Amino acid sequence: MARMDRFIDRLNPDMCVVTAAAGGERAGCLVGFASQCSLRPVRFVVWLSELNHTFRVARNADVLAVHLLGREQHALAELFGGRTGDRTDKFAGLRVREAYGKALVLRDTPAWFVGRIVTRAGSGDHVGFVLDPVEWGGDEDYDGPLLRLSDALPIDPGHPVG
Repeated sequence: MARMDRFIDRLNPDMCVVTAAAGGERAGCLVGFASQCSLRPVRFVVWLSELNHTFRVARNADVLAVHLLGREQHALAELFGGRTGDRTDKFAGLRVREAYGKALVLRDTPAWFVGRIVTRAGSGDHVGFVLDPVEWGGDEDYDGPLLRLSDALPIDPGHPVG
């Protein structure tokens, strides 16, 4: 396992905020496990911890919104990664709009998309939500660096780790 840890420690993926709305609840969390997973058709997968409030809302949702953050948006990353939606309304005071399928889009991010949930795949302590992108946008003029895992390491998770 030590060799695998050394491999994983070399990775530095982009971080994203995933938002979900269902059953009158809204949630969002900082996610480091996400990737395009198909070329044709284009598909994207986000992996949510089963311990996370966002997972509990997302499992009843039809769509999710995925947002890339700029490196300078550490406070937003801290809000969505360092607090739990079980105790905090993470959306209070944020510029949010409703998009396709009543998805919640954070207005002030460099890029975002809304994806229809095609399937879910269990794997260890996370569940992958495979998304079919149906709407997208963001700040077309943003050309700064994106928030990466190394930028988010100081954030203590808002929900139990396991």
